[in-house]
Amino acid sequence: MGNDGGSIPTRRELVKEAAKDPSSTQVKEVQTEKLEHYWSHCALSQKPLSLPIVSDSTGNLYNKDAVLEHLLSAGKQSQDGMNIAGNDRTAGTIKSLKDVVQVQFDVDEREDGDKSSKPNDSLRLVCPVSGKRLGPGVKAVYLVPCGHAFAESAVREMPGEQCLQCNEPYSVDNVILILPTSTPEKDRLRDRLSRLQSTGLTHSLKKASGSGKKRKKDVVKKEEETRNVADVTAGPDLPPKEEAAVPSSKAIRNEGTASLTAKVLAEQDDRNKRRKVAQNENLKTLFSSSDGMAGKQKDFMTRGFTIPAGAKR
Repeated sequence: MGNDGGSIPTRRELVKEAAKDPSSTQVKEVQTEKLEHYWSHCALSQKPLSLPIVSDSTGNLYNKDAVLEHLLSAGKQSQDGMNIAGNDRTAGTIKSLKDVVQVQFDVDEREDGDKSSKPNDSLRLVCPVSGKRLGPGVKAVYLVPCGHAFAESAVREMPGEQCLQCNEPYSVDNVILILPTSTPEKDRLRDRLSRLQSTGLTHSLKKASGSGKKRKKDVVKKEEETRNVADVTAGPDLPPKEEAAVPSSKAIRNEGTASLTAKVLAEQDDRNKRRKVAQNENLKTLFSSSDGMAGKQKDFMTRGFTIPAGAKR
């Protein structure tokens, strides 16, 4: 090396200093840049946002046509047998149109008087209550299921729990923050979706497709498990004794046949009674007819037998 017009770097020049943690100001700047991008671009297609705009359970904003294209392509891939889990750019939050809500933004007119239908970077999305422009500098929320968007401060000061635009009632749990940045708010939205899914509902508070069939399958499965447990505890079932079918004379319409059948049944009953009586008499001969006290006076060798009166012991 050397004598070639180059330079010989020293160790100090080769070894760089360790990267420092970004300051809070730098973190805020990066976060603001991301918010500006996602407030003006679709999170799915990365194209500029244009009305109609929809949002999922995580508060992200999408162009509705991009969501439709995504669902159509996912349906084609599932029909072809392809794995779409790795290609899902929505992290599995959008599986149908029931998983999104169309956000009803209030658009302020531009200086030339023209309105929406053009990209969001030329639009002013404002809160209809406070008049603030919705964007990275203002926390914005929308209500489910109506979808009207407001500034968070305006919703917090709203009297009651009815939308000021359409008077539709809503619950505090269904106030969705647009593009949340804090971890607690993201966890709240995630917990809300899990609760809705456990009740068979989607983000838009509509019934999930196939939720009724799934519930029926779960009920049938639980009943089968309960029946199996009962069978195991009760042991093997013994086959019931087969009882002989006894013909009834009342079921016979012919009078002659009915009377003959009645006589045969009566004779059969008499024979059964006599047989039972004979069996009882045979059993009586095995036991002594004397009283109990007399039987106790006898020894064990002669109990149950009669001894002639003149016999000697």
